[in-house]
Amino acid sequence: MLLKNKHILLGITGGIAAYKCAHLVRLLIKEGASVKVVMTKAAEEFVTPKTLSVLSKQEVVADFFDSNHNWNNHVTLAEWADLMIIAPLTANTLAKLATGVCDNIVTACYLSARAKVFVAPAMDLDMFQHPTTKRNLETLHLDGLRIIPAEHGELASGLMGEGRMAEPETIVEFIKKQLQADLPLLGKKVLINAGPTYEAIDPVRFIGNRSSGKMGVCIADAFARLGADVTLVLGPSNQMPSEKSVSIKRIESAEEMLAVCEPLFAECDIAILSAAVADYKPKTVSNSKIKKKESDFSIELIKTVDVLEQLGKHKKHQLLVGFALETDHLIDYAKEKISRKNLDFIIANSATEEGSGFGVDTNKITIIDKHNKLNQFELKSKQEVAEDIVSFTLNYLKFSHA
Repeated sequence: MLLKNKHILLGITGGIAAYKCAHLVRLLIKEGASVKVVMTKAAEEFVTPKTLSVLSKQEVVADFFDSNHNWNNHVTLAEWADLMIIAPLTANTLAKLATGVCDNIVTACYLSARAKVFVAPAMDLDMFQHPTTKRNLETLHLDGLRIIPAEHGELASGLMGEGRMAEPETIVEFIKKQLQADLPLLGKKVLINAGPTYEAIDPVRFIGNRSSGKMGVCIADAFARLGADVTLVLGPSNQMPSEKSVSIKRIESAEEMLAVCEPLFAECDIAILSAAVADYKPKTVSNSKIKKKESDFSIELIKTVDVLEQLGKHKKHQLLVGFALETDHLIDYAKEKISRKNLDFIIANSATEEGSGFGVDTNKITIIDKHNKLNQFELKSKQEVAEDIVSFTLNYLKFSHA
């Protein structure tokens, strides 16, 4: 369900069609959304806050201050929302949105909103056809708002024509179709691994590396934002995805990483393996803490399982992508891994170049496909790098399926 677990802020303004919003709230909740209502004082003439509060199971906000003079924080409301709907959008509110007038809780939330905003115009025939209204709607369109077309029918004045607010069922379907168009990876299962692995020496010591897991977490978020069903297999890391839909599986060692990734890989469509898996582990692990007695101490190391290579051996329909972090001969080593590990492409980044690799908020990558074509990117934030990786993945899938 496209609206399941979505936070929807519904802004109701003072038009006769406001009475339909009670049904709209019920439909949105039936779709699995959580709905909060903000409304203008004029809207209360057509539908009561009590009705909307009972239906939404949330307090309705109709002013900047409540009855106890406590401030209703419009910024917090706007940040809570995954999307905002303004319905009905009257000619008056339309003009305010188009010009940035902020004189009520609905317009204040709109100006603070970072989420997608949908509007459902509703006004009489002559008002709807007026050149000012058309200019204002065009302004909202250019600002990126999604305009739900008004319908033809009998209007409050008794006239027949265009200007009726779309029915609640139509509004919900319009939003779902728009969201689906914005989510090219809807229905795709994506596996991401991230972070370091820790290989135990004794109960308190381990072999690990400096990976924070931030790059992989950013990639998981970027895929989730495009509708993918993302599972993140995460090693010891303090990083957490911001997208609520990302499923997290925690592991510690390379063996645990493989054990968790193998069944997920069998069912996934895309796998991006960004984890910095330790290459070696102690041959034996002490059951108790090793005491500092000798001036010299040595540990015999053996190779850990190569998670990426093992998944490559079982690859069938999946798009499989790896990472190469090197200090020397970056491109040569990355190219060698593509064929040896059965990858579609690899993301190469330097461990020594300033602003790249572990422990920083930026990265500079080169993507190399299995035909050895290089795609180089500038130094960017890891969030931007993640978006580049997702865009490259989408284009690669289109090209390979053409």
